Amino acid sequence: MRLSQQLILFMLAAAVLPLSGVGFWLLQRSEAELSVRLEHEQRGVAEAAAEGAAAQLMGAINGISSSAGLIDWRSVSAEEARGGLQLLAAQSELIAAVALVDPRRAEAPDPVPGGEGHPAFDGARDGPRLAKALPFDSLGVHGDRGQIAVGSALELGGFPALPIAVQVSEPGKDAAFVVAFVGLQGLSVRLAARASPTAGELQLVDPENRVVASSSKAAALEPLAPARQEVVAKGQGSGRTSAGERVAVATVPERLGLTAVVSLPEAVALAPVRELRKTVLLGIGITLVFLVSVGLFFTRRLNRRLHQVSGAAEAYARGELSTRLQVGGQDELSELADTFNRMGAELEAARGRLLKWNDELKLKVDEATADLRAAQGQLVEAQKLAAIGQLGAGVAHEINNPLCGILGNAQLMMLDRAETDDDFDLLKKIEESAKRCRDITQNLLRFSQSSARADRRQLDLNAVVRSSLSFEQPRFEETKVTVRSQLSEAPMQVWADPELISQVISQLASNARTAMLKTEAKQLEVITRVQGEEVWLEVIDTGKGIPPANLERVFEPFFTTKDVWSNIGLGLSVAYRIVTEHDGRIEVESAVGKGSRFTVRLPRYDPKKHHLTTAVTTKEFSAGGQGVGITR
Repeated sequence: MRLSQQLILFMLAAAVLPLSGVGFWLLQRSEAELSVRLEHEQRGVAEAAAEGAAAQLMGAINGISSSAGLIDWRSVSAEEARGGLQLLAAQSELIAAVALVDPRRAEAPDPVPGGEGHPAFDGARDGPRLAKALPFDSLGVHGDRGQIAVGSALELGGFPALPIAVQVSEPGKDAAFVVAFVGLQGLSVRLAARASPTAGELQLVDPENRVVASSSKAAALEPLAPARQEVVAKGQGSGRTSAGERVAVATVPERLGLTAVVSLPEAVALAPVRELRKTVLLGIGITLVFLVSVGLFFTRRLNRRLHQVSGAAEAYARGELSTRLQVGGQDELSELADTFNRMGAELEAARGRLLKWNDELKLKVDEATADLRAAQGQLVEAQKLAAIGQLGAGVAHEINNPLCGILGNAQLMMLDRAETDDDFDLLKKIEESAKRCRDITQNLLRFSQSSARADRRQLDLNAVVRSSLSFEQPRFEETKVTVRSQLSEAPMQVWADPELISQVISQLASNARTAMLKTEAKQLEVITRVQGEEVWLEVIDTGKGIPPANLERVFEPFFTTKDVWSNIGLGLSVAYRIVTEHDGRIEVESAVGKGSRFTVRLPRYDPKKHHLTTAVTTKEFSAGGQGVGITR
């Protein structure tokens, strides 16, 4: 589930659901309280209607009873009796007609109508019903003078009427009665006035559950609704009908046989609560729509901002560390965006440092690899030189003895012959060949000399360079080579054998001079400088150069690229061996037709390392590196 959906559900759970629960709980309580109040109100209305109906009816009945008891109906004349009946009819507006009834007579009584304002009465139609409306037999025998009897309601002029009888004679079979029809139309008017929308419909019913008075327009003596009859059958009280009505019942006092019924439909009774419920539901619905709309707005905004954050995270995952977030606001997402930006900047800087370190490491690895390869090459060359040195020493030792004999005998034979002798030239060639072999053996012996024979000491490399160049100067002049030296002003102290270092310089100078024999530009440059913990000596010529294929072999013994033979190819090999034995390196750079650069790299003098025990004072160097004074 997405965060926006969770947020909306949280809003619903945190706001709408509690609000709805509290609202419906309050509505339920309100409905219960309203039901109780309606029940009490309906009971009060029913009791009031019953008492009002009883008071109204009993007022009319008591008026007839009291007035009828003042007249001796057995001794009055017909005219007097009629006047008395008219007096009784005027006692109440409810009286429709009054008649004197003698049960012993078969003829119908002559009723007296109530007159204007009284219920309508048709004497021809309704007069004969007076004698049959009440049980006169039982009333006359058992009743007392002034006893009142109420009969069942009947229809009179289209309206309900209640027949009453007042016994006006002593008990007996010949008892006389004043009978009156009390119209109930006025009760309906009063019930209609008493009725209210909250009370409901008011009805008076007789024991046969016929409606004798109603606050609503209804047919005379129509049956009470069956659902209401169920509540009336239970007696005094209230209840709900199966038709969804609230009904309250109250018995009309004075034994009139009537019951007051108040009925109100459930929908009408609870209409305020239901309207309130609709209002609450509408309010909840509007609140829900509002909250969902606001939630969607904020969640879309939140999703958009979160999408920017996730996009930046994905960009960082792809390695795009230059990505920066632009999230506005002052909330947690803004702080998260700032954190992302700082993290991106730190990651970018860290990657830059890492790449820099990687490049430096690669450079150092390349340098170390190059140094290792150079050291390996030097080791191989040293092994080659050592093997060739051992071989040269053995060969020189075995050749020198017979070679001395050949050279000596050749020179003795030349002493015995004149230069014009035919054999003199032949002996001369034998002497030159023997000398050549002698030089070869001497070079081999020099090449095979052990490093243990070196006499190392503290010396100034610049002094050795000056002495060696001075020794080689005549040869430079013979070949017309211009020499230019750039010697460092800084101390050039090394721990070396001056004779061996001088030999290295002479070999390099000789090699450069030979390389420039056939070139137009003949210039030799010698440079010294301090480079870190090393002392460098560079010999640069403008000779013919060395082909790239031969660069790796220039230090091999017996390898030469010279056009004119001058030695057996051991000069650079000897120089290489001497430099290596002094813990240094010798390197060459060359371009065909432009010249070569030989660089000798020797470690600087270190008193702690070399355990100096002598002080060396450098003086002049004679030919071959002689002339160094030593004070011990």
